[in-house]
Amino acid sequence: MNELEEGKVLNLDFDKIRKVADNCPDVIPVALQNIDSGEVILIAYTNEKAMKIAFETRTVVLWSTSRNELWEKGKTSGETFELIEAYVNCEQNSLLYKVRPTRGGICHTKNIAGEPRDCYYRKLDFNSGELVNSNP
Repeated sequence: MNELEEGKVLNLDFDKIRKVADNCPDVIPVALQNIDSGEVILIAYTNEKAMKIAFETRTVVLWSTSRNELWEKGKTSGETFELIEAYVNCEQNSLLYKVRPTRGGICHTKNIAGEPRDCYYRKLDFNSGELVNSNP
């Protein structure tokens, strides 16, 4: 079991933005939201190249800040998304992609049934301080 991805301990990476800025200075955050359910699927990053490809292909293409390369969502997993709408915030420093899953979830993690899930599958129990898996 990967403790970070499946464990009950809250271990937030408060240094992520600095690492992204140091290694990938030309990116902005992009939130992915299921256009049908309203569920927030993922927060990721895009750069101008990834954004243009996403807009041209109407699929989710992002910039992987960990691999420092284009991330064509679903290229290896098959969990792809149709890009339906794109919104920009008032300061033009982040995007919101409204997407429709073509198959399954988006996260690289799977539940015990082997099904992909969205990245926000754990919630914080305010009383215990532990993370509770809502899609084990």
